[in-house]
Amino acid sequence: MEERFEEIRVGEKIKELREDQALSLESLAQRIGVSPSVLNQIENHLVSPPLGTLIKIARGLNVSVSDFFGGEGSTYSLVRKEERKKVSRFASKDGISYGYSYESLGFDKKDRQMEPFLVTLQKSPMEAKALSSHPGEEFIYVLEGKVLVQLGDHSDVLNPQDSIYYDATMLHHVSAYECEEARIVAVIWAPKE
Repeated sequence: MEERFEEIRVGEKIKELREDQALSLESLAQRIGVSPSVLNQIENHLVSPPLGTLIKIARGLNVSVSDFFGGEGSTYSLVRKEERKKVSRFASKDGISYGYSYESLGFDKKDRQMEPFLVTLQKSPMEAKALSSHPGEEFIYVLEGKVLVQLGDHSDVLNPQDSIYYDATMLHHVSAYECEEARIVAVIWAPKE
C-alpha cells in the first residue's frame, strides 16, 4: 500500500507571505543571501528549498518555518502518519529528483523552538553536493540506509541507529551513501533574531 501525504507547495506560501509584507523578490533575496533567480524558482515550485534555506527564508520574513506548512497552532502537535505534510525537492516541474524529500513532524505546535522532520534521502544524478550553512543546530538520527554527513573538511558515514548533532553554522551537507534511499529524523533549532 503506497503512502499518500498532503504535498505542500512551500513556494506559493513564501510568495504569499513576501507579498503580504510588500517585499520585492530582490529585497527578500538580498535579506536571506540567495539570488533573486533562486528565490523566484522556489516561489514558482521549480525547486523546493533545502531545510537550511527554508529556515533563512522564514527568518527573512520574520515568521516560523511552521507558517509554511499551515496549521492552527497549539500548545502541542500530534501528527499522525497520514497527516504528515510532505515537501519534495525537484529540479523542475517535471519532477526530476533533486536528492531528498521531507515531511514536517511538528507543524501545528505554536511557538516552538525546534523543527522536526522525517527526511528521505534519495540517490540521484541531480544530487547537490554543495555545502551550506544556516543559524542554529541540527540533530540527525538514521532510521534506514547509510548517510554521508560532510561537516566542512570532515565527513562520516552513519548507519541505522547512529546519530550526529552539530552546529549548523558549519558548512555541511547530508546525503544517501552507497544506497538508493536512506531515511533520517532531522531536528533543526534556529534561534530567533
